[in-house]
Amino acid sequence: MNHVVWYFTCFYLLAVTFLDSALASEVKSSSLGVDVISLNGKWQLLNSNSSVSLSAEVPGCVHTALQRQGFISDPYYRFNDLAYRWISLDNWTYTTSFTVPTHVRGKGKAVLVFEGVDTVSTISLNGVTIGKTDNMFRRYDFEVTGLLKDKENILQVWIMSAVTYASQRSHAHTEYRVPPDCPPPVQKGECHGNFVRKAQSSFSWDWGPSFPTLGIWKEVRVEVFNTLRVLSYTTNPKYDSEHSSWNVEVELFLDVYVASKGLVHLSIPLLRSKSEFQLSLTPGQSKKSFVLQINESVSLWWPFGHGEQRLYYLTIDVKLEGGETFNADRLVAFRTVELVQEPIPSSPGLSFYFRINGKPIFLKGSNWIPAHAFQDEVTTDMITILLRSAQKANMNALRVWGGGVYEQDFFYSLCDMYGIMIWQDFMFACALYPTEKDFIQTVREEVTQQVRRLKSHPSVVIWSGNNENEAAIATDWFNISVAERPLYVKDFVNLYVENIRDIVLQEDSTRPFLVSSPTNGIESEKEGWVAKNPYDPHYGDTHYYNYYNDCWDWTAFPRTRFASEYGFQSWPSFSTLSKVSVSSDWNFSSNFSAHRQHHADGNQQMLKQAELHYILPNSTDPMQRYRDTIYITQVMQAQCVKSQTEFYRRSRSDIVKGEGHTMGTLYWQLNDIWQGPSWSSVEFGGKWKMLHYWATDFYAPILSVGVEDKGNLMIYAISDSHSEQHNVKAKVKLHSWSSFNVVCSLESNVTTIKAGGSTLVFQHPISDLLTQCGNCTRRSCIAVFHLGSPEGQVISPHNHIFLSSPRHVEGLQKPNITFTVKDTEVVQNFFVTLHCSFPAVYVWLDVDDIPGHFDVNGFLMLSKKATVIFGAWRNTTVEEITANLHITSLRDVY
Repeated sequence: MNHVVWYFTCFYLLAVTFLDSALASEVKSSSLGVDVISLNGKWQLLNSNSSVSLSAEVPGCVHTALQRQGFISDPYYRFNDLAYRWISLDNWTYTTSFTVPTHVRGKGKAVLVFEGVDTVSTISLNGVTIGKTDNMFRRYDFEVTGLLKDKENILQVWIMSAVTYASQRSHAHTEYRVPPDCPPPVQKGECHGNFVRKAQSSFSWDWGPSFPTLGIWKEVRVEVFNTLRVLSYTTNPKYDSEHSSWNVEVELFLDVYVASKGLVHLSIPLLRSKSEFQLSLTPGQSKKSFVLQINESVSLWWPFGHGEQRLYYLTIDVKLEGGETFNADRLVAFRTVELVQEPIPSSPGLSFYFRINGKPIFLKGSNWIPAHAFQDEVTTDMITILLRSAQKANMNALRVWGGGVYEQDFFYSLCDMYGIMIWQDFMFACALYPTEKDFIQTVREEVTQQVRRLKSHPSVVIWSGNNENEAAIATDWFNISVAERPLYVKDFVNLYVENIRDIVLQEDSTRPFLVSSPTNGIESEKEGWVAKNPYDPHYGDTHYYNYYNDCWDWTAFPRTRFASEYGFQSWPSFSTLSKVSVSSDWNFSSNFSAHRQHHADGNQQMLKQAELHYILPNSTDPMQRYRDTIYITQVMQAQCVKSQTEFYRRSRSDIVKGEGHTMGTLYWQLNDIWQGPSWSSVEFGGKWKMLHYWATDFYAPILSVGVEDKGNLMIYAISDSHSEQHNVKAKVKLHSWSSFNVVCSLESNVTTIKAGGSTLVFQHPISDLLTQCGNCTRRSCIAVFHLGSPEGQVISPHNHIFLSSPRHVEGLQKPNITFTVKDTEVVQNFFVTLHCSFPAVYVWLDVDDIPGHFDVNGFLMLSKKATVIFGAWRNTTVEEITANLHITSLRDVY
């Protein structure tokens, strides 16, 4: 039995408890004589004309403060993204007061620290302007020595509308345009987002709303000290290949007020490795580096599915001669990463794959977008559910996409634990950017801070300069004339190569850097950093979308080296949508359905793609037809992404017409920012779409894939294993749509499948197969198959291939599915037993708002009875599940 929720819940509790402890140990205390006065909590918030006044939490943003105080309702409800546009167009002031203890006021230096201001602000303390901010992605430190009063101190943060600021900056840039000016009208967004260092998707995107937030979105504090304070510290394990040994470089970034000396003690107790170093400091900001030699053999950190994720505690103890101390723990892991770009036999171009600890790894995963439009609403629970869902789907990688935010520390720490590799974009996306001195300067500080913050995480395996900006220039998204193009290429190189890349190479020698995604990698560099065709499948990574071709036609997909974006849209479940809509919205021709769709022609694209292979819902009940249409978009999405992903996985060993050797698939996208149609496999709120259930199979470590090629049924075995070879048989059955009887069974000879590759294990002309079986035609039967050991053990998920389009099948009848629910006697796990009268296609179980997931869903039911398990993420009962369970199959919608 698959104890879904027991495992999920226990793993979640372990992760949160472990990480809370780990992260807490990294928080600076009053060490080294530093007194910290937290300014988090209740502030006063005022709009520009003082007509709106309220208390607001810091960290937080204006929108959530207004909602919590009852000034506005849910910003995600119906058309509120437009109704509440005024919030982002206004200017707002945050004010707080605080006192400084007597023993603190006499210390030598005081610094006011803002970990994150969103975005453009002027800050004053006791009526004196102490600084300005213009970048939500960086920390700001303002010296306030001499400004602190004995009694009440008044701190004020005036935040300017980022929309207004971006517009002003754009209009002031008169020498040449920096496109795009505005997002497409279908996105209902704001303009000139590329002129402000802020989450680009907050101005709108094709999967999300326009909420250009304002606020103090991270912690605020005053640090007062006599000697020095630690700004940050990093740990960088490095492998010394010459001596076959490991060491850990520890960097301390310090703000020194008084020259001092002391000792630094580093140790990893589990590896019996420790060292002591002299410390000598002069006033000013400085970096001190120390190298701890590792005396023992280490257990390596591996991506999920390839080994353990071993983490070791490293302790840092600083003792100054004056008696002040600083203590911290950090989890470190030992792993190497290489991005291999080298010639491939029988193929022009270069390879593009990741080698972790010397082993080639096929990246299986998705793309991560912000989990909420309001970052203060993103909880550790939300992050844990999403990352655990990714791992449950056998993913080992996520790309943190460049139009959102650099994620919070908890995200990366959890990825370290789960073995999820991170492709980390810098936050630039689908636009060109200005290169004025002040813009470049704030970007340089942003990149420096973020690399120092994130480089200690073993999960981060690559840095990438931006999302699609090389492609935007190369393929002329913005109608730039030939004469003007060199100017924009120069700006591109200035920003991403001469500045961002330069800083990354200085700060982190342990990871590869790409200038963009997609890119041709080394070839782009040879072509002056902007390749003629960044989508060239012979190099680098590609993004590929085609909503009009038949997604079942695998021959149309690019046989790329690395597929870092591809996907299809679907609508989220009715229970997700109903939270932000009313009954008049519940049809696909409603204003709500049009408003929520931010991708041009998206709703029609989904239905046209679905109609190629499925009969569209035609119930005379409008409500039922709406729910059925949601279902059919999810069926279409799951099948399309499955077809494309299976094609890429079986292309890892192939070179066909010079193309192939695919070594990564990151479909677009894992998660949602709100309740609306998108490319996601997990809905806003954590509910799995059909795609995510199917991903658990098409990302399985050992997989069987069936395709039709020139009239032959071809079955491939794909293995992620580095060394273990498996002897397998392909076991094939033909089932009739009109009965539960197996028409015939076949199995291949025993084949040894290659480790880390794709192997053809079964080939048979379909016409001969049908003749051989008898009582079967392409329309009346389906082929199901799996890989088994010679002894009969099942070693891959079951898979299937339609011999004709489902809309043309013969004999498929309404299955009349009934069900019973029973407690499994395992905490919050429930058996759901299904009975049907006829075979059923894509059986979909939906329990409305009860959070959790099934062990399987969206499956073929080719027997009269099947039992699945529902694991709930909260307390529930048999009665509640029974009352809320909806079951749909393909034949039920027409």
